[in-house]
This record gives sequence, C-alpha cells and structure tokens, in this order.
Amino acid sequence: MDYRLIASSYSSIKQLTNALLREALSDIASAENIQFKELKKNHLYKDRDNKKILYISGVAQQLAKSHNCTAMDIANTLVPKLLATSGDVFIVKIVPPGWIYFELKPTYLASWLQSWVMGSREKLGKMGTENTTPKFNNHNPSQIFAIQYAYARCCSLLLLGHRERLIKLREPLPDTSTTLWQPVSQQPIPWLNQDNQLWLYHSTEKNLLAQLVQVVDDLVCSEIDDAIHWQKTALKLSQAFEKLWCQCRIWGDVKINSPELAQARLGLVIVTQHLLRYLLVEKLGVAALWEL
Repeated sequence: MDYRLIASSYSSIKQLTNALLREALSDIASAENIQFKELKKNHLYKDRDNKKILYISGVAQQLAKSHNCTAMDIANTLVPKLLATSGDVFIVKIVPPGWIYFELKPTYLASWLQSWVMGSREKLGKMGTENTTPKFNNHNPSQIFAIQYAYARCCSLLLLGHRERLIKLREPLPDTSTTLWQPVSQQPIPWLNQDNQLWLYHSTEKNLLAQLVQVVDDLVCSEIDDAIHWQKTALKLSQAFEKLWCQCRIWGDVKINSPELAQARLGLVIVTQHLLRYLLVEKLGVAALWEL
C-alpha cells in the first residue's frame, strides 16, 4: 500500500488508524462469516509519550467480551491483517493482555507533514466543522494574546526563511491574515535524513510534532459532546512552538552546516502557523494577525 496515497486521504492519524482497524475487522468477518459488534468510540487513544507517535487500541478486549474468546486471540487474528495493509505506515505489535500498538513510521510521518505543508488549505476545508462547536465567549485575553503572538512569530520566521532562501513561498506574498502562505510544490521540505529518519530529534521538536498530531486528531475526530476547550488546545500548541523557537536554532551555524535541519524546522513552523490560524479564526473567533 502506498503510504503517500494514504496520507492524502486522511487528515488525522487517529482517523487513519480507525479506518485500518475497521478494514481488518471487515476482512476477517467476511472470511470467517462472523459479525463483529460496532466498535466503541473509546477503544483507541494516543499515548502521552511524545518521543514517538503511538496509538494504543483496546479493540481486542472489547470484542473478546462478546465473542467468547480471549483478547490475545482477537489481537493475533487482527495483527496479520493490519500488517498486510499498513506495514508502510505503522509498526504494529501486540502487548499482553491484548493491546494493539500502532507506532507511526518516520517515512509516513514525513509524508503526513508534507501533505499539511502543501495541502493545508484543502485539508482545513475538510475538517468536519459541522461536528464541532466553536466557543467565542469566556476568552482569557492574556492567553489569546499569547496564541496570536505565537502565530505572528510563525509568520515572521517564514518570511525570514523565504528571504534567506531556505524555503520558497508562492509570490506575491499576502499582506493580510486572510490567506495562508503556501510553499511552492517544487521544493518539498527535506524531513528525512539519508537513513530515512526524521531530522527532528530534539525533545522540543518531538513535543511540537505530538501537539500537531493531537490538534488534528481533535479537529477531525471530535464530536460536539467531546466538549474540547479550543482555547486550551491552541495555547498548548503555541507553548510547544515557543519552546521550539527558544531551544532549536534555525539560523547561523545550523543554516550553514545543516540546511536540511533548518528547513525541517521551518516546515514545522509552516504546519504550526496553519493550525494556529485555523484555531484562532474558526474556533476562537479572533483575528490571526501576521504581525503585532
């Protein structure tokens, strides 16, 4: 299976994981002429360890209760199917007493990030906003300013990256907050090194990556009754970006000696900028100012 095609089909990693699980269950049900009950919503969650992008499913435990078998039996039946359809995307393994672990591979994460760099306008238009209700009241002014400041900082970094020729943005550049700044497609971000591992290995880079994945999961997979606090979500993303900006250099020696790393960090800034803008405008109802 071509993971680049999968990346273009699903905005959210959680959404993708759920789809792969359902496909595997459907294949087993057809082959063995059995009927699986509908999966509960809470069978899948993202692990809090930001060193890697890991999802853990308890689907085997849920199904074991109603199908008169052990969770390990269900997991051992599911995992070969999952490996056949998602081996390019996840490292899949079973952890007793029947948990199924999905660890995202760097190659797919790179494709997912690039799809957000180049296709953010289209992806943001398919966020399923009919399932989530923006809350425009009870704002904390200091927190809103911190989020707007992070967004403006993203914009200034991208402009400088364009001027320094680390990235190339489509010209003419917009002079308002109403348009997303889009890189040219001929210059993809070099996310991976020669060993097919991400250039982004610092703890603050991994933390920002995890926050970006979580924000997209929340936007795509949440429903009204999830009652997500979007201001808190945006603030956590802006704080993760600020830590990256404070601890991970882009210019100077990094630009000269490791331009790929500098470009990868700017790629993170691009995705952060796009998601912060969406949260500010669509979820919080405030302006996303490109300069303060």
